[in-house]
This record gives sequence, C-alpha cells and structure tokens, in this order.
Amino acid sequence: MIEVENLCKSFIRTVKDDTDKKKQFKKFKTKKEEFLAVNNVSFKAEKGEIVGILGPNGAGKTTLLRMLGGILTPTSGNIKIAGNDYLIDKNIVKKEIGYLSGNTKLYNRISPRELLTIFGNLYEMSKENIEKSIEEISEIMNMGEFIDNRIENLSTGQTQRTSIARCLIHSPQIYIFDEPTLGLDVISSKSIIDFMKREKERGKTVLYSTHYMEEAETLCDRIIMIHRGSVIAYGTSQELKEKYEADNLRDLFIQLASERGSLVEN
Repeated sequence: MIEVENLCKSFIRTVKDDTDKKKQFKKFKTKKEEFLAVNNVSFKAEKGEIVGILGPNGAGKTTLLRMLGGILTPTSGNIKIAGNDYLIDKNIVKKEIGYLSGNTKLYNRISPRELLTIFGNLYEMSKENIEKSIEEISEIMNMGEFIDNRIENLSTGQTQRTSIARCLIHSPQIYIFDEPTLGLDVISSKSIIDFMKREKERGKTVLYSTHYMEEAETLCDRIIMIHRGSVIAYGTSQELKEKYEADNLRDLFIQLASERGSLVEN
C-alpha cells in the first residue's frame, strides 16, 4: 500500500566555521552546509498492517512522515501510495491518506462537530455522508460527551482524539500519525491504540512514529528504526530481537545507535 524507495531530504543549515584556527578567540564566522535529514530510506507498509517508525527526537521521523503526507517534497527518491506515484498523482493520493502531524493546530472557537463538517466539505462529501461519518467517528473515538463543546475547552486527550477524528472523516485507506500518543494519559493513549488496532482489522494501513519503544513492541507488525536520518533496523519485533540478541527494542536501539556514534544529533 505504501512503497518508499531511496527517499532523501536535504536541508541547508548554518554552522560555525572552524577552518581558520587563528581566529578562534575572535567573533566566529558561520558557513552554510547541506545535511540529510532523511538519508536513502526504503520500506513497504502493506494493507492491514501497522508499521512503527522508532527513533529519538531529531532522528528524521517527522521529516519522513511529512514527505509521505505531502507536506514536504523529497530531494530524491520515490513514493508510491496504492500503486500511484505520489509526485505525479498527488491530489489522487491525498484522498487515500489521513495525516496527523505532531503539531496539529485546531480552530479553538468551534466544536469538533463543526470542525469535522468543515473537513467533510473540503473533501466534497455530501451533507448526508458527512453527518453519517461524524456519528460513526464519534462512536469510534468516544467523543459523545464533548463533540459539541468548543475545542478550546477540551482536555489534551480530547483534543488529540479530535485531531485524529479529522483524519477519519473521508474514510482513508492509509493513516500516517506522528507521535499520536505523546503526552497523553493512559486512558487517552489506550483509546488511540485501540483505534489503530481496529483500523488494522478493517484492512487499513497504519504508519506511525513514536519514541515509546514498549508501545511499538506490542502494537506494530513491523518496526523501522531510524537514527540520524538512516534506517538502522527493519523487521518484526521478534526478528530484530533474535537477530541482534536483544531482550527488548529499547536495548536494541541503544546498541545499534551506539555502534554508529552518538545517540544525540549535534
């Protein structure tokens, strides 16, 4: 359902210029350099599969998902969604995707119901289908008690469920979630995890990033570990633990990242 081949994304950043050692005690100069936030990433996510992208902050997870969600254009590489080339058929492909970014902002002065209606209209759904979809989503995400309250009055967990509901309104085949359970309480996290499991059972593809290794170990069919923009491990949780003789994914990641240098990107 999702095919990613040799995907790269480069940016230009400003760094200290240390080439002139004689001027090290004077005001330092800066220079611009290119760096790869995502470096030659390839993988597949099949229908009815949950694939987790694991890594610490700064690993490249969000940049990767933003390319898959159509927000960023790759520097090089290919993305296919349901057999369609993303760069050629972007408008067609986007209708198959529900994308949740890690910093989604909602309109505070309207209700979740009004928000979902707006997005239903953006997807050119009929009024009848919008109303039917909202009722179904409200039940799935357990939103009945707050769906008509202003978003500015919702709790963190309720706001996150509203953000996810926005991704469901057009019934996409693929979900791309960036840290969907970050900062949530146990009950809200369970609601979102249960949702991902249900969508998998319905044959949907779920791709999501997290740095909660234990969560991914129990939820994901396959794991992609990213460090400094590159894939350092790819496979099922059991395959990876057996291959690298690790007891859990946390220890495995620390082992592999340490072998490739510092765990933190400078």
